[in-house]
Amino acid sequence: MKKQRQRGGQQKRRATPALAGTTPLANGATVDAVRPAGADAAGRSGQSAAGARFHAGIQTRGFKLALALFLAGVLPVALALSIPHDFAFFELGFLFTLSIYDLVLAMLGLSVVVGMAERGREIGWIAGTFLGVLLPMLLLFDTIFPIILQSPLGDELFLIAPVAVLLAGVALWLPQRFRVVGAALAAAVVALSLSLFIGLDDFGIGIKEFAFTAVLGALWILLSPGLLLRPFRGAWLTIPARIIGSWLVVIAIIVTVSLYVPLTPEPQMPLGDPSAPDVMMPGIGSLDSPSLAPLDPAIEEGLEDAPGGDGSDLFLPREEDPAP
Repeated sequence: MKKQRQRGGQQKRRATPALAGTTPLANGATVDAVRPAGADAAGRSGQSAAGARFHAGIQTRGFKLALALFLAGVLPVALALSIPHDFAFFELGFLFTLSIYDLVLAMLGLSVVVGMAERGREIGWIAGTFLGVLLPMLLLFDTIFPIILQSPLGDELFLIAPVAVLLAGVALWLPQRFRVVGAALAAAVVALSLSLFIGLDDFGIGIKEFAFTAVLGALWILLSPGLLLRPFRGAWLTIPARIIGSWLVVIAIIVTVSLYVPLTPEPQMPLGDPSAPDVMMPGIGSLDSPSLAPLDPAIEEGLEDAPGGDGSDLFLPREEDPAP
């Protein structure tokens, strides 16, 4: 009896591995089919976790405030551009900042750093550095700008904007502990370049509404996209940030090179062939003559036909000078 039981147990143990991959389960699936189903479930759980994180992020108070700030800048601009009217100075100031494309790209890059910042005070450092350079430059522009012109920087003012774009791109590649410092340095250069654009456009006029809304537009570009990203910040943002940083570096290099490439001279009209025979027109003379005889007033008024009106004697060869 014992031997029969041992043999029966061995047969069951041998049959178990063989049937494990083919024996149908209660729901009709096999054991081999359970593993892919488990992998699919893990994928679905990962997607559901990302979706849950997204839904949780958009429900936060910070995201709602950032969305309100974003719409507060987009909707007035869209409304102003869709209605034909004479723009006020405060509208022109905001639109002026949006028209400086290279600095807008630099500020958008810095806004990504704002979205990746771990603490709120890091955002304050970036925004504070930006305003700390921009506001004194605008308030004292008539005094500071002549000093800048007399300095070595005066001959290289056109390079400030590309350098600002370059620094913003490099800041996105820096490690986390150095990223905020690099972004603050880039923000200072962006503010210097923006102050030159605003100050020179408003030089000697001092329209406060124009300068005020230009600064507001710059702050809006600098902060609103990054604040929208903050509820979703994480390790996933590192690679997109570096891609954006690479684009900014390439754009800065292209702009800088284009500033040093000499302009192509305009093509000149080809000169006439000096060996070609002169052509005489009746009553006028040679076409190569520096001055042409004035037309008869009757011809100008249309009372008489011009010589060669039928095309028969319009161009005649020049008569040879009589022999002496």
